[in-house]
Amino acid sequence: MTSILRKAALCAAIGLAGLSTAASAATLKIGTEGGYPPWSMVDASGKVTGFDADIGHALCQRLEAKCRFVVQAFDSLIPALQAERFDLVISGMSVTAERAKVIAFSIPYATEDSAFVLPKNSPLIDAPDQEAIFKGLAGKTIGVQGGTTQGAFLQKFAPGITLKTYETQDQMQMDLSSGRLDGTFSEVTPQSQFLKKAGDGQFAMAHHVIKSSAAPEVLGLGIGAGINQKNVELKKRVDAALCAMIADGTVKASSEKWFGVDLSNYQACP
Repeated sequence: MTSILRKAALCAAIGLAGLSTAASAATLKIGTEGGYPPWSMVDASGKVTGFDADIGHALCQRLEAKCRFVVQAFDSLIPALQAERFDLVISGMSVTAERAKVIAFSIPYATEDSAFVLPKNSPLIDAPDQEAIFKGLAGKTIGVQGGTTQGAFLQKFAPGITLKTYETQDQMQMDLSSGRLDGTFSEVTPQSQFLKKAGDGQFAMAHHVIKSSAAPEVLGLGIGAGINQKNVELKKRVDAALCAMIADGTVKASSEKWFGVDLSNYQACP
């Protein structure tokens, strides 16, 4: 940790010292989904809250810029970033090789695993590994959010499962509660949130959690901020700021606030 602190502080100093007056005075437009609790939500007043919002606001503060969040469907965020409708995507987005073909990414500042939520009485809750879960779910319908790495993972490694895609987690979870799905597959934190708030004791998370390291080429290397490939200078500044935020505990504090665990990626800043 001492090495991380020293190097992150140095990177931050170098990156922030290079900010232009225009960048300092600018408003950074940040694309986010707004319907993926506790990562990104929109409250009754229209304000974006959650872990992504915390990271975005802290990042803007370090870059001496104002934040403006743009809320839209997750699977439209990358095309909109390419079209330069906003400067960054901060929306629980995994860094993958496929996405990196069309956008740039910041350092992966957080890590997250994935898991199935199934009916509480399902024998697959105690399945020992992913192969057993996949076999047991063959022919079943599992909900995933459109454009996510979880959907891509099941398409590649569990073709026997029928996938139903949704624009938002809320829509997916409503169908699960209504009996129109046999289960859902998503990141652990929103799945846990669903079980706490709306599971009603009917559902449970499978004990076998699928680590990103099980298939990094699909599930990604961690959660990063999406950046237009043209904006090389912004990437440098964002990387420096995020490293400083990991080092000084900003990411940790927000992570524990929203998730109850520390998702900081301490390996991201050598």
